[in-house]
Amino acid sequence: MQFRRFGNKYFVRIDKGEEIMSQLKTLCEKEKITLAEVKALGAVDDFEVGLFDVNEKKYHRNNFKFPAEITSLWGTVTTMNGKFYSHIHMSAGDKEGKVFGGHLTRAVVSATCEMIVEVSEGVVERKFNEEVGLNLFEFVN
Repeated sequence: MQFRRFGNKYFVRIDKGEEIMSQLKTLCEKEKITLAEVKALGAVDDFEVGLFDVNEKKYHRNNFKFPAEITSLWGTVTTMNGKFYSHIHMSAGDKEGKVFGGHLTRAVVSATCEMIVEVSEGVVERKFNEEVGLNLFEFVN
């Protein structure tokens, strides 16, 4: 991974064989990023996305191993108990144009991933919500 900061934005190149979520965490911890919007495009060949079932209060995950273009990757970086927390969704299309997506757990880059991390001032923590079963935004003063 390589990156450069321009104002409040980081332009990031994640290289072949690197895992997107772990590289995002590495960047945020190294640069002390605690609140940001994330967007990216690129290509992957091994990824896991899921769907949170509100009734069951659990994720259903799907693993895909084929060449795919990231058609959309978007999400947020916040903190939970003062530590890095990301919430990212991704969709990726195969050679026939079929798209698969959901909550991103893991994605291995097959060519490159071009990511922009736009940093904001402030703090947004996460707090577990029993009713929903998810870690939701908790706005602190």
